[in-house]
Amino acid sequence: MPQDAAPAELPFSPAADRNKQPILDVLQRLLPPSANVLEIASGTGQHAQHFAAARPDWIWQPTDAVEPAALQAIDERCRGLANVMPALRLDVVEPSWPLGPAPRAGRDAVYCANLLHISPWTTCPGLMKGAARHLTAGGLLLLYGPFRVDGTATAPSNEAFDVDLRTRNPQWGLRSLSAVEREAIAAGMALQEVVAMPANNLLVVFRAS
Repeated sequence: MPQDAAPAELPFSPAADRNKQPILDVLQRLLPPSANVLEIASGTGQHAQHFAAARPDWIWQPTDAVEPAALQAIDERCRGLANVMPALRLDVVEPSWPLGPAPRAGRDAVYCANLLHISPWTTCPGLMKGAARHLTAGGLLLLYGPFRVDGTATAPSNEAFDVDLRTRNPQWGLRSLSAVEREAIAAGMALQEVVAMPANNLLVVFRAS
């Protein structure tokens, strides 16, 4: 199956298709060769497929807090990529993550795209605590998505998106980057870098101690 090809009946996200290459460009700068990456909220699996195909030296572990059929769809999309592990069910708010031993020497990165704004706030501290437990010393937590940045005007499209999210579910909405950073610090991580991305998104990088 060609790179990034998949059966037509598999779930597909146009947004994930648009942002996959800009995100990969940043990951390739930040992650070491032979990186071992845990992905949270893998969704359709398009990022796992694209990143793992581009970097066969990386080990990629997709996860999602969804029913088995959705995990099977991720596996089907990534079929043929030897460096993608079978998708696992993982809910970040659970007190322990059922991952088993990490391949190689440990997990160099935890990657999570477009989760915090479409889940309750309790997801944020759960994500931070779990990432801190599973990252090696100096490992990176990489968060992609729209954020509110204190002192900076939010793009009109993000403001409209925030209103739409809160209308759909009052517990959803764009998160303050400073509030997210506080949870990371409480979990033992420090903000390393904030990368501006297309479509008014950010890639926020935290480093584990």
